[in-house]
Amino acid sequence: MKKLTSLMLSLLLLFSLAACGTGEKDGTTKDNSENNKPAAATEIYFLNFKPEIASVYERIAAEYKQKTGVTVKVVTAASNGYEQTLTSEIAKSNPPTIFQVNGPIGYRSWADYCADLSDTALYSFLSDKSLAIRNGDSVYAIPYVVEGYGIIYNEEITDKYFALKDKNTSFSSMNEVNSFSKLKALVEDMQSKKNELGIDGVFASTSFSSGNSWRWDTHLANVPFFYEFSENEDFEDPTLAGLGTEEIGFDYSGNFKNTFDLYINNSCTPKNLIGSKSVNDSMAEFALGKAAMVQNGNWAYKDISEVNGNTVKKDKIKMLPIYTGAKGEEDQGLCVGTENYLAINSKVSEEKQKASADFLEWLFSSKEGKNYVTNELGFISPFNTFEKDERPEDPLANQILDWMEKKDIRSVPWIFTSFPSETFKQDFSSALLQYAQGSADWEKVVDTVRKSWKNEYQA
Repeated sequence: MKKLTSLMLSLLLLFSLAACGTGEKDGTTKDNSENNKPAAATEIYFLNFKPEIASVYERIAAEYKQKTGVTVKVVTAASNGYEQTLTSEIAKSNPPTIFQVNGPIGYRSWADYCADLSDTALYSFLSDKSLAIRNGDSVYAIPYVVEGYGIIYNEEITDKYFALKDKNTSFSSMNEVNSFSKLKALVEDMQSKKNELGIDGVFASTSFSSGNSWRWDTHLANVPFFYEFSENEDFEDPTLAGLGTEEIGFDYSGNFKNTFDLYINNSCTPKNLIGSKSVNDSMAEFALGKAAMVQNGNWAYKDISEVNGNTVKKDKIKMLPIYTGAKGEEDQGLCVGTENYLAINSKVSEEKQKASADFLEWLFSSKEGKNYVTNELGFISPFNTFEKDERPEDPLANQILDWMEKKDIRSVPWIFTSFPSETFKQDFSSALLQYAQGSADWEKVVDTVRKSWKNEYQA
């Protein structure tokens, strides 16, 4: 009995010691389930779209690693080669965890790889939730920058015109120009007085060299298609109407023609020479004071400011909407939207998905991240984490924000993201150049646009 009692006491003491080894100081038993959780990801992979800002992302990655210990691998695709690079990289054993899609059409190509972001902080930051790409209640891609375009003008030259004693308009400020009829009157009178104004033409060259016609077949075309698709009752969102429209009427082709004619008839470059002109030529003409106006977007400030001999003062670079003569355009603003959406790869581990979301949250909400976004990446952010004093210094970016904040002015959304293909744009551009050079009439342009849309939609 003594031996049995001694054995029982020994076992009791052993179990007591074991319990003490797994308990907390208050005597409670510690839950070891956390030990079964997988470790947080220590490396993520961001596939960058824009080569011109690759070095900034490298610095962002270095600072984030220093603060969090998480490595952000940044790979930048070559210019015009993002889709090809993404296709190659996403098939590898260590694929991008963060990548970009080019609007609704880009999302359709990569839908199987896009994780649902509806519960992320990044989505909660979005000022206008309608900008996100969604399917039902799920969110699959979030815009990280908005951009805008219109007619950029040199206020110093327009003010010089307003001061002329022999001008044939009653305008005294660009604030009075809010329709095509007013813009046309202003431009044609300025063109007639180009020598007095010291310019070669009101508008910079209407560029049509290879790869340089996107300002017309895409950006200018956006305005008439916006008005046409806004009348399509089958689609609540005109930006998506193109995806479900097999045949278009090009109902506002006359409005497109209004503005296109204004450009080519009041330019620094004769119509027979525009086939050799590039966007760089156009921006240089504006920067050197040879032209008073040029159609382009906020991204063009870098081009203007870096032209050797630039004469345009930073505080004199302003923007005007692209007026075409459409009804109610007095309330029209700039064309604002984005083709730049962030997506997180649904095929990588949950830990890498979370780490990717954490990085994006830091970039667009922390003081350090926002400084990079505004002052080095130069983005116009669509997130409510940015205060007014955190605006970019870029004058064109500020023009976009000013126009977006104007009372009773509505921005024109980007319809061109749902154009059926690059071939459609090329067909459109080719017909436009023929028209501008006098080898085709306007009806051929309209016919080409209608047929090419149908063919490319079906393809």
